Amino acid sequence: MRLQMEGIPSKARTLRINLTLARLYRVTGYDRAAIVAYRECLRQCPYILEAIIALAELGVSAKEILSVFPQGQSKSGRPVAEHIEPVKWLQRFVEAHSAVACHDYKGGLEHLNFIGQRFPNNLHILLETAKVEASLGRTNEAIYNFEKARQVDQHIVTNMDEYAMLLRNRADHAELNRLVHDLLNVDSTRPEVWVVSAIYWEMRDDKIRALTYADKSLRVDERHTPAYIVKGNLSLSMNRPEAAVLAFRKAQTLKPDLQSYQGLVRALLAIPKPKEALYAARDAMRTMPHSAKALTLVGDVYAHNPDGREKARRFYESALRLEPGYLGAVLALADLHSIEGRNGEAISFLQRYIKNWADDSLHTKLAQILAATNKLGESLSHYQAALSINPQNETAKKGLERLEKQMKGVDPDALEEDEENEGEDIDGDQQEDEFL
Repeated sequence: MRLQMEGIPSKARTLRINLTLARLYRVTGYDRAAIVAYRECLRQCPYILEAIIALAELGVSAKEILSVFPQGQSKSGRPVAEHIEPVKWLQRFVEAHSAVACHDYKGGLEHLNFIGQRFPNNLHILLETAKVEASLGRTNEAIYNFEKARQVDQHIVTNMDEYAMLLRNRADHAELNRLVHDLLNVDSTRPEVWVVSAIYWEMRDDKIRALTYADKSLRVDERHTPAYIVKGNLSLSMNRPEAAVLAFRKAQTLKPDLQSYQGLVRALLAIPKPKEALYAARDAMRTMPHSAKALTLVGDVYAHNPDGREKARRFYESALRLEPGYLGAVLALADLHSIEGRNGEAISFLQRYIKNWADDSLHTKLAQILAATNKLGESLSHYQAALSINPQNETAKKGLERLEKQMKGVDPDALEEDEENEGEDIDGDQQEDEFL
């Protein structure tokens, strides 16, 4: 098909032919040819948003994309440039996608919010805003925008796997269960549906079934990045770090974002290959020079080795100077203080942040450190605070159970082992019944 289209003289190619050629070039890895074809699409019509998004993702700058827009005469006789100039949202659309492609999520969010005010119920803008919010660690805002997109179109499937990842992180079993059911009834031929199914079964602790669904998603579309991310995370949880490395590297080839870098670093550390993990983390830092998360990732690699903890501390502090509200660096630095025996410093550090950020993960971390220093009463109040903010916080639930046993003078580990074994049999019976 591609060869037949290439045989058509360039001047005779319609917009549809150029767009189809661009898609074929991109799927087959001919990025330069894809860029030429997408640029030609915009010369023919500047409102081909698919071409704008693709060019941004292929590394073409906003300035270059805007320069492609036609400068000839419109049907009304006015220059096309004058006709396009007042459409500020189109320029913002180009700048938003270019910023996101360069990992400038704050800049991208600013442009998306501007467009969102002009088109408040536009599905694409809602989904892009949600993904950028998630990249910035603003989980609640991201979930809100995904939910709004579902309200606008209850049959939406696009990006619902990324929504499912956020629900999984929040341990929102009910909403994730509802999402799986809805998507299976909408279109079971889409890769997103099977990624969501994989996330659902992973949350139910059936990792084998979850991995089966992740593989099924890749059989539907071998270029679907979230499927590789989920497969990598599952492989790690099943103690298969080599398989995880392969999955995360494939995800990185398709879309080199923070999720793929974080997974790759964790997998390499699990093998262990600390030098390769450091190279990957530094590559993330070079790719995303203004990202506090990338700096924190380098710190995580150094923290893995006792000799590198001082460097880790400096990277975490640099991340917090770059983005004072990035709680991932806050939690990592608190952990580092605790590991090195500076529990008092870790406690006061977390207490300072809790004054400004009402976040369940901060309360949970503080409760854990307080419990380790035998301040059981204070620990109890922070576990309760965490669960009042997020009742689905599994870490806080388990920590509170352990703490209550400690306060009764009972060894929590001895009892937990028996309870865990009993719980596994019950869960297995329930899942068998559902399967039948």
